[in-house]
Amino acid sequence: MRTAYDFTPLFRSSMGFDRMLHALETAIRVEAVDNWPSYDIAKLGDDDYRITMAVAGFRLDDLTITQEQHLLLVSGKKEA
Repeated sequence: MRTAYDFTPLFRSSMGFDRMLHALETAIRVEAVDNWPSYDIAKLGDDDYRITMAVAGFRLDDLTITQEQHLLLVSGKKEA
């Protein structure tokens, strides 16, 4: 379910925040590029996270996990 926000009242009652409000409107209109496979990120501590991914049909040996700066890449290749 998507909720539509109307920022029109904020434009009328706030001066000097036009850029920020336009950025918010733009961010709301952006569609998710890719949401597959399903995943869940759980925060375990201040700097500890657990990522759970649903990769049905793949074994751990079929997956390659690579970390780059600010990016976690998970790729899979099934053997014939």
